[in-house]
Amino acid sequence: MQIEAVFQFIRHKRLAVISTVHPNGTPEAALVGIAVTPNNDIVFDTLSTTRKVVNLAAQPAVALVVGWDDEQSVQIEGVARAPEGDDLAAVQAAYFAAWPDGKSRASLPSITYIAVRPRWLRYSSYLGVPKVVEFTM
Repeated sequence: MQIEAVFQFIRHKRLAVISTVHPNGTPEAALVGIAVTPNNDIVFDTLSTTRKVVNLAAQPAVALVVGWDDEQSVQIEGVARAPEGDDLAAVQAAYFAAWPDGKSRASLPSITYIAVRPRWLRYSSYLGVPKVVEFTM
């Protein structure tokens, strides 16, 4: 399996579990709606007051799991950022293409967008013969 096939798999999923680390070291997880940009960043919107945003401001390392319902998943480790300027516009375009209702939230005063640049991925499939493939970016 090639890495672009893994990103195609991710593009067909709408949800991910994201894990962040609280400043005191406690892990925290949340379900988020995701999209994938043309340069393979994984993006989501959220409120700036959420635990994940506070955690990511202190420690931008993040882990995500995408897919689970069909015995296939992708584990992702990466670095999160809050995009600005042209980067923000590109992230929003990808997000709104996947989540058209996101445009209605864009005007919320506390909405923010997070982009995750993957550094490591592991695709796992347990349909038939098990297959596990890892990629380091």
